[in-house]
Amino acid sequence: QVQLVESGGGLVQPGGSLRLSCAASGSIFSIYAMGWYRQAPGKQRELVAGITRGGSTNYADSVKGRFTISRDNAKNTVYLQMNSLKPEDTAVYYCYADITSTNDYGPSPYWGQGTQVTVSS
Repeated sequence: QVQLVESGGGLVQPGGSLRLSCAASGSIFSIYAMGWYRQAPGKQRELVAGITRGGSTNYADSVKGRFTISRDNAKNTVYLQMNSLKPEDTAVYYCYADITSTNDYGPSPYWGQGTQVTVSS
């Protein structure tokens, strides 16, 4: 069994900051790409940011310059530092990871349960 557990969501005023964390645990052999998606009410889930095992990153245009993704491979954890938050950043944020478990021959996508981020005054 592999699990992704997120933390760090909440309510913040416009212009504020939040840091999301997502820790992978369980029968993990190797973790490849990790990242964050978000889904606002009535909208499709969209990629926010991704990071490879080697540290290469990519971001949605809407968050470039405001959000920073990072990871700690020793802790199997990915982070999303969100600064200068806007009301349009309000969404449920989901972490994902491509993981090969000890029971598999190749990587499979795993998702966290989601954490709510609300930006409002």
